[in-house]
Amino acid sequence: MSNQNIWFVTGASKGLGLTLVKKLLSEGYKVAATSRNISDLENAVGITSDAFLPLAVNIKSEESVQQAIEKTISTFGKIDVVVNNAGYGMLGGLEETTDQEARDNFDVNVFGSLNIIRKVLPYLRAQQSGHIINISSIGGFVGGYPGFGVYCATKFAVNGFSEALDAEVKPFGIKVTIVEPGYFRTNFLSEGSLIVPKNPIDAYQNVRDSQHLHQNQMDQQQAGDPEKAAAAMIKIANQPDAPLNLFLGEDAYQLAHQKIASVQKDLETWKELTTSTGF
Repeated sequence: MSNQNIWFVTGASKGLGLTLVKKLLSEGYKVAATSRNISDLENAVGITSDAFLPLAVNIKSEESVQQAIEKTISTFGKIDVVVNNAGYGMLGGLEETTDQEARDNFDVNVFGSLNIIRKVLPYLRAQQSGHIINISSIGGFVGGYPGFGVYCATKFAVNGFSEALDAEVKPFGIKVTIVEPGYFRTNFLSEGSLIVPKNPIDAYQNVRDSQHLHQNQMDQQQAGDPEKAAAAMIKIANQPDAPLNLFLGEDAYQLAHQKIASVQKDLETWKELTTSTGF
């Protein structure tokens, strides 16, 4: 039976992670869920059950990640589906974003997920099964938004390592899916989930406009239903032919097609130059 799958979900105290954890528990799955603060997580999920293992984890610490994975396996016996959901948004122009602000975003969005992957794979390889679902973004496929350079870079990195991971772990019967949502109505655009640079540069009106749009007009107006996104993730975790790329949302679908068309146009327009560079 499919809901014998044991799930391990990071960044589960809010947003898509929280919606997913609640839905999994309501459908009878066993779930280990992580957040930096365990009481925030317990309060947000609001369920006490033998099927729910809340864990305080600093995903930037390999030791903390290792302990969480060991605790999950000692509690539930195994892990079947890993969801790397922990992450946060960053909205600032590249020139105005400090080195530290950029690195902090990569530490969570990229290196945090790599820590989870590195520590969980020995168990998945040993059981010759498993599914790693990495939550990226349409911004991991399409980058042309003023102010989203660093965030998109983190998600492009997630897409890149996920493609390689898929090739590496296929021989062990392990599946990989990159989830690329458009805008969903979570608290992603709210304070705490979307960081802006401490030292903005006045010249970047297009970045200020984007910040204003995202923080003031779009927050809680997004078209995507997080319940349906969670249902889609549960569905693909039970598919033998799960996709490598799962775009979520009409907006993501359209944007992906526009990007593909734009790349094709550049390829064909400059084909002569492109193919003229051999010896």
